[in-house]
Formats: sequence, C-alpha cells, structure tokens
Amino acid sequence: MHKPIRFALALAGGLVSAGAFAAPVMMSAEWAKEACAAWNKDPVLTDKLAESGWVKNDGGKGFKVMQVYRTDCKDSPKVELKIGLKDGKAMCSYGGPAETTALNKSHDYVMHATTQRWTEMGKGEYGPMRAMMFGRLEFEGPKGEAMSNMSPFENFLLLVGKVPSDAGSCPK
Repeated sequence: MHKPIRFALALAGGLVSAGAFAAPVMMSAEWAKEACAAWNKDPVLTDKLAESGWVKNDGGKGFKVMQVYRTDCKDSPKVELKIGLKDGKAMCSYGGPAETTALNKSHDYVMHATTQRWTEMGKGEYGPMRAMMFGRLEFEGPKGEAMSNMSPFENFLLLVGKVPSDAGSCPK
C-alpha cells in the first residue's frame, strides 16, 4: 500500500475513533440542537403549528417549551426545544439542556418514553395517538391542544428517527 493511502486511512481511523463522525447520543444536548435545526426544516411543523394557533399558546413568554427524555436513562438530564412564532412560522430557537424549571402545563410539554419506544416512533411504526393510548409515550401538557394537532405532532416524533443518534448509551 502506498504511504499516502496508509496515512489517509490512519487519519480517517483516528477521526472515527476520536468521535469526529459519531452521531450524538439520543436525547443529549447535542442531539437536541440538531433536532431544533431539523424542526426548522420541516414544513408541517413550522407551517401547520403556526396556522393552527398552537405556537401562540405560550403564556405570553414568546415560546413554548417541549422537554423530552428517555425513561430508561434514569439519571440523564432532560433536553428541551423552545418553539416560538417567527416570520409567521413555528420556529425552534433553542435546542439543548433543559433550562426551564417551572413548566406551565397549559402550554408547555414534557414527553418521555423508553429508548425502544422512541426508536419505534421515530421509524413511523406508529403515531402519537397509538403511542399515548397504549402508554408507550408518557405525556404532560395541554392534551386538547395536542389532540387537535396530531399530524404535526407525528412529525415531531418522526424527528427522532431523522436526527442521527446513538441510542446505545444514555445522555450525560
């Protein structure tokens, strides 16, 4: 093998082992940042949640909070997305470690499920209605509002499958 090829392979191997190409841990702060960016690219989430008025139910703070976590990762911190109205669209302005300590359940959300269930929902194996009815997704927040926005909510669950992640360990 030629020296330049061996060097390139060694360099690539070093980058992979150093984590340069590794996906973030599912539901970690880095994952939440990428989920926020993916949210902003999804026209169902950005347009439909603005059209329905969902994004405007924010308690006057200018954004809604959605905190998520993996139930089987007991000591892992929650992550959150902040969604607000910007240029007529429901846009994610923050994705990262949970910052909001006092959630208002009339407009903010907390969702959790096991890693297996998040993965299944992310693949589209079933939607939010089935997930909630069968206890696969635990949910706190304005239930009536969520029920009237099932289609966009399904797209949120699909983000879990669209955002590359490593589900083999828990967030720290």
